[in-house]
Amino acid sequence: MKTSMMKKILSAALCTSMFFGLTACGNNTQQQSDADGEKLKVGIVQLIDNGAFEDMRDGFIQELQDKGYGEDKVEIIYKNAQGDATNLNTICQEMVDSQVDLVATIATPASQAMVAMESNIPIVFISVSNPIGAGLLTTLEQPDKNATGTSNAIPIEDIFALSEDLTPGMQTYGLLYCTNEVNSVTTIENAKNYLDEKGLRYVEQIVTNSSEVQQAAQALVGNVDAIFVPNDSVIQAAMPLVAEVARDAKIPVYGSSAVMVNSGAFATVAITDTEIGMISADMAIAHFEGKEMSEIPALVVPANAIVVNEDTAEALGVTLSDEQKADITFVRDSAN
Repeated sequence: MKTSMMKKILSAALCTSMFFGLTACGNNTQQQSDADGEKLKVGIVQLIDNGAFEDMRDGFIQELQDKGYGEDKVEIIYKNAQGDATNLNTICQEMVDSQVDLVATIATPASQAMVAMESNIPIVFISVSNPIGAGLLTTLEQPDKNATGTSNAIPIEDIFALSEDLTPGMQTYGLLYCTNEVNSVTTIENAKNYLDEKGLRYVEQIVTNSSEVQQAAQALVGNVDAIFVPNDSVIQAAMPLVAEVARDAKIPVYGSSAVMVNSGAFATVAITDTEIGMISADMAIAHFEGKEMSEIPALVVPANAIVVNEDTAEALGVTLSDEQKADITFVRDSAN
């Protein structure tokens, strides 16, 4: 990965963030309270908890506070379905029944569940890789289902180029994912198309829940040179188990988020989760200050960081040059 390429990506991400920050601050038609002076009620909904979602949530809340929407003006109602789809639907119905002023939904499952309510409550989704395919809107430019937000489209080519740079000679990739998440399926299809074009082989291991992840990872050992994991909350939650299996077998795991790398995956090219939460908050603020949801385009936020797990690199015996290190953010296992 060349330094000039990463500078361009970083510049694009910074300009995007600045644009929405200026948009949010530029409108004086504040709607932070009703005629009785009541606080805005903002729901935050997610299917399951993990480090990435926590960073997105924290970034969203912090940006609200930094832009003048602190606890004196906004009541945050946070709900976590703890991985239960039925519970997720119940939570979304509760948001509708309580008539919150806006709901921020983290990742694809929560966003789909809230949009499916077909209520009049505005929705800002955070980090959905394929919002059109997930049925959240018809076009990014003019949201049409009272929902807009941010997309973390996974940079497939960049991630596999990173693999070739850091661990050259990988000929067969393991693709580990959950079929219940449309974002994962979309990313895997893109990965397979890329690998087919490059004449590289792949072996798929599919799971339906977190209890199957370790066994699926073990099934790849001896059959692949490296493993690719898409933006998949089920695999991400079990990443320490995947990392343990892969390290023992000297197989590099390339993930789709910095949190996966913090949890033991070897490397990725990813958007900062805190930043994507902040950009999403700017969209919410734009609505609070007078814009209709259809006037706030959904945004694909570019990846802006190469992240490598130093513990995993040592376990794999990977040695990096000074030139490679110059572009990399190094992390250690989150458990350390």
